[in-house]
Formats: sequence, structure tokens, C-alpha cells
Amino acid sequence: MSNPLLTAEGLPQFSAIKPEHVKPAVEHAIAECKRVIEQVLAEQTEFTWQNLIAPIDEADDVLGKLWSPVSHMNSVVSSDALREAYESCLPLLSEYGTFVGQHQGLYEAYKQLSESAHFEALDTAQKKVITNALRDFKLSGIALPADKQARYGEIVTKMSELGSTFNNNLMDATHAFTVLINDEAELSGLPQSAKDAAAELAKSQEKEGWLFTLDFPSYLPVMTYCDNGELREKMYRAFVTRASDLGPNAGEFDNSQVMADILALRHEISLLLDFDNYADHSLATKMADDSNQVLGFLRDLASKSKPQGEKELAEVHEFAAKEFNATDLNAWDLPYYSEKLKQARYAISDEELRPYFPEQKVVAGLFEVVNRLFGLTIKEREGVDVWHKDVKFYDVFGEDQTLRGSFYLDLYARAKKRGGAWMDDCVGRRDLTDGRTQLPVAYLTCNFNGPVGDKPALFTHDEVVTLFHEFGHGIHHMLTQVGASGVAGINGVAWDAVELPSQFLENWCWQPEALAFISGHFETGEALPQEMLDKMLAAKNFQSAMQMLRQLEFGLFDFLMHAEYDPAKGDEIQQVLDQVREQYAVVTAADFNRFQHSFGHIFGGGYAAGYYSYKWAEVLSADAFSRFEEEGVFNEKTGRDFLHNILEMGGSKEPSELFKAFRGRDPEIEALLRHSGIAG
Repeated sequence: MSNPLLTAEGLPQFSAIKPEHVKPAVEHAIAECKRVIEQVLAEQTEFTWQNLIAPIDEADDVLGKLWSPVSHMNSVVSSDALREAYESCLPLLSEYGTFVGQHQGLYEAYKQLSESAHFEALDTAQKKVITNALRDFKLSGIALPADKQARYGEIVTKMSELGSTFNNNLMDATHAFTVLINDEAELSGLPQSAKDAAAELAKSQEKEGWLFTLDFPSYLPVMTYCDNGELREKMYRAFVTRASDLGPNAGEFDNSQVMADILALRHEISLLLDFDNYADHSLATKMADDSNQVLGFLRDLASKSKPQGEKELAEVHEFAAKEFNATDLNAWDLPYYSEKLKQARYAISDEELRPYFPEQKVVAGLFEVVNRLFGLTIKEREGVDVWHKDVKFYDVFGEDQTLRGSFYLDLYARAKKRGGAWMDDCVGRRDLTDGRTQLPVAYLTCNFNGPVGDKPALFTHDEVVTLFHEFGHGIHHMLTQVGASGVAGINGVAWDAVELPSQFLENWCWQPEALAFISGHFETGEALPQEMLDKMLAAKNFQSAMQMLRQLEFGLFDFLMHAEYDPAKGDEIQQVLDQVREQYAVVTAADFNRFQHSFGHIFGGGYAAGYYSYKWAEVLSADAFSRFEEEGVFNEKTGRDFLHNILEMGGSKEPSELFKAFRGRDPEIEALLRHSGIAG
């Protein structure tokens, strides 16, 4: 059966992917994977890498390259038919995962290989693939009796479906709400760029006026700059009640039961596998040792940040009362008055900076940064089949001009596209049996405002940071030199270390040496003036403790919700969140706030009982960057050390080992506090 979804060179044929192709192609690929497993086990008695892992890996790779573009398109150009096709495959993929994870013969083969003389001759990465696989067999219930294995399979399938439902509800709720404004006077304070984007959106829907949505590039400027408190409140209420039992679309896309069901199933699967709770289950594949270490880490950071957070909040209240006679600030007033305080203090705003960060300059500047650090050259390749006309395709070349990998870049927000920013794996690196190497390909996705009229897309500095973050994930995936696919790139990297390269690369968005070529006025080409740069750097840590506490609140909520779950009490999501806020939050959440209903990272993504990873990895990235501060931000040797010790190694060794190889010691928390301007 020829594969209608891939080009001759193995890239997705997006224009040829039709919803009706999806399920038959996936069914065929899964059947082939199962056939290969049975054949390998039937034909061999002594197992080696070549006769066991290589053929199964090859079959799995075909399945992965089929499923990756389907899953991706479901996130970026969704349609009812595609969503239906995507969801029809989730049970099949879950069932296949369980089939592999509970295959006694396959487990025995891996075990025999791990205990053989052949194992000792394998390289570090290959050994890691095998030891990870044995761990994952245990986490798939290989040791369970048949009835419990069957229940495990049912739970995994159901959890996969619920995660998809959660994301669908969130996307539908986000796109179900719009506000049309007909009187421009109601938009006073709003930057021209935001008004232009809203006018363009209204026009595209054949409406008069200015149309606002809950997509971040539309929502954020209203909350930050719009003088109209009623509009801010309307947008805020809709945003924080998305996919919940409250708000303008109350109950229509409600995730309440979905979340309760997900938690109950996670707890049940943890007990099946002999863990006390899902937090312990989650840590089985992470860098952190145990729950106490994670909670101690989060609470320590929170207690160090809270006094400064309280001070920062008091400053906003005092400023709003003194300068604007606004005494009773609501949740939808804080970003607005915070921005006014920031401008009063530093005389700088994101909007003033925006003209200096046109898309072309920023993207070229990003490529220049990785060229200086890692010797990379990045070139656009025309004529590659993409899913939307705005998408571009690039090749990444190493210092010796050999092709290292490629990526798709999809920068703009649009209807039927999931919000947020992410990097995903399109094709993974792997050594092929004929001696060639399959090179990695990544998807890099953001949701920024696109060009308006004859102006190019202009980014806020925050958006520049987001782009660098995702590109950090991208180079982790693309620069790997590991040929064993199970630990190549981001594969097999402990989840709480996976954010190290992404957060690490963000640092260059704040370096004057890098900003000189990342920025340039879209009309004149003039670099960011020194005075504006000084103000931007001075404002870098504005309300950093409040932001730190917000992230720690999410991390503690996520971890405690899973660690303390009690089936007898059932869903206590709101209570856990309230308790965490009471202890650590400085901003009082509105009583109607249903943030958890849109917390896709943990209910619809891979961060369950792992959201703490962002802060954990931030310690690693801040400390890694401190070596550049000591040796020069574009020091070639330091850059190549990071490339060879971290980026190229993928998941082939433990992250603590890789970090130590780069930094010469274990990570220390001081650099993070210093970079955040928080007194430790």
C-alpha cells in the first residue's frame, strides 16, 4: 500500500492529507508494526540490537511519520472532518502502545538482550534505549495479572480520549467568544497595532468595526492598554472562564467532568502500578528524586519570592490610587495599572518596542545568534509542501556545512489553530540499517499577529522571547548526534530537563550584543536606540517576583492535586488551587476564575505532575548561562561546549551528568534568583 501522506524524501505531503485517508493508513501501519514484532520474536532466539530493536524501530518510525502530520494539522488547521479522523485513531494508538508495553515475549527479548554479552558491546545511547524500555515495560504493567493488564489498557485509551476532549473544548471555547466594537472611542489607550489587527479581523469576517478574540495577541493588548474598564472586564471574564461552568459560554464546552475523570483515572493507573499517587508515578521518568524534593524546591523558591511579590503588588495599588485615584483594583485592572506603573518608572512599553522587532529582522537575528554560538547556517528552502501559505521551511547546516536537520516555521495566529507556542517532532533522527542517517525535522509553532496592510509582522519583545524559547527546543531536536532514535534529540530526555535548551536560548533576547542584530526599525532599519535598550533592560525584572509566584502557584497546584488525590473525596481541584493561592499567591484571584479549566499543559498535554519542570529547568538554564556571563556571551568555545555536551547528546545520558559535563559542577539556584532580580 503506497503511503499518500509522505513525499518521496519522507516529508509530510500536507496538501495530499485527506481526513478519509487517515484511519486506513494508521490501521495499516499499526498492523505492520505488530507483524514485525511477531516476526522478529518468531525468527530469533538470541537477540541483538540489529535483529530486535532496529526492525521494530523502523516499523514504528513509519507509523510516527504518518501520525505526526495528522496530529499537527489537527492543532494548526483543524476542521470537523480532520478532528473526527484524528480522534478515531486515538483508541487504536493507545491500544498499540498497550500491546507493546504488555507484550511478554517482547519484554523477555529485551531482558535477554540486556543481560547478554552483546549488550556490553553497545554504545551508551543504545544501552540507554534498552534500560529505558525495560523501565517503561514495568510502567506499562508488564508484571500485572491479565485482568489488571486489561484494565490498564482501558485506562490509557480513555485518558488519551479525555485529553483530546479537553483540548477541543478549550479551542472551541476560545474561538466561540468575540467582541465587536463599533465606536473607536471605546478603544482609547489601545495601541494602533492592536486596533489595526482587530479592524483587519472584522473585515475578514465582513463586519464593520473592530473585532477582538480570546487569542493572546488580541486579548493581551486590551488587558494591558485599553482605558475602557468595561471592555477589560468583559474580556477577562470570558478568558478566565473558558471551557467551564461559568462565563459567557457557561456549560457549553465545560471541562469540569473531563478534569475529574482524568484525575480519577491517573490515580487508578498509579495504584495499579504500585505507586501511592500520580505524582510519584510521574517522577519515575524524571530527574527529581521524589515528591519531597519537588515540593521542597517549589516552596523554597516561593518563600524566597513572596516578600518581594507582596512589595511589587503594593506598589501597583499605591501608584493607581495616587496617580489615577483608583483604589479598588479588580483582577482585570492589575495588568492595566501595572503597565502604567512600568511606563512611569521606565518610560518604556512593549508597543514602543514593537516597530524595532519586525519578523524578518528577528528571524534573521535568531539565526545569527545560533550561528555565533554553535556555528549553524540556516537557509530557507522553497517549494516544500506546507499546511498553510504563511508557513516557511528551513534547513539547518552545521559548521562543516553538512545538513543537520530542518524545520517548519508557522508564526501567526488564525482561526482553527490551537493557541500558545510549541515545538513538535515531525521526523526523528535515526541511524538506518543501510548505513545512512535519517535527519530530524521539527515543527515550530507560534501565535503572533501577522502582517497588517503593508506593514510586516511586528513582534513584542515578549514574543521574541517566545520564538527563541521554541527554537531552543528545536535545536535540541535537530542538532542531536545520537543515532538511536529512542534517545535522540528530545526523546528520552527527563521531562524536568527538557526545558533547559529552550529557556537557555531566551537569555540572548536580553543581551545588548545580540539585540544589536535581532532588532531594527521596520521603516528605517535603525537598531534599537541605546536609551530604549537601557530602559528595556532596566524593566526586565519588573514584577519578576509576581511572575515567579504565578508560575510556582501553577506548579504547586499541579503537583499537590496529583499527590494528594483521594478517590473517596473525588474531585478537589478547586480546593487544592484555593489552598495553594492562600499560601503563596499575592494577587487574589476573582471568585469566578476557572483557570484550571484551560490548563492544557496538565490536562491536555504532557506536563501532569510535571509543571514544576519549567522552574526546575530554569535553574539549569540560568546556571548554564552564567558560564557565558563569565566567559563571554558569544564565546565560541563555551557555545561549542554547550552544543557537544547538551544539545548533541539528547537523552543518551542522565541530564545531571550532561549538565555537570558542561558546567563542571552540580546546578545552583543563585543564578536564577539573580537573573530574576530576586534577593535570595
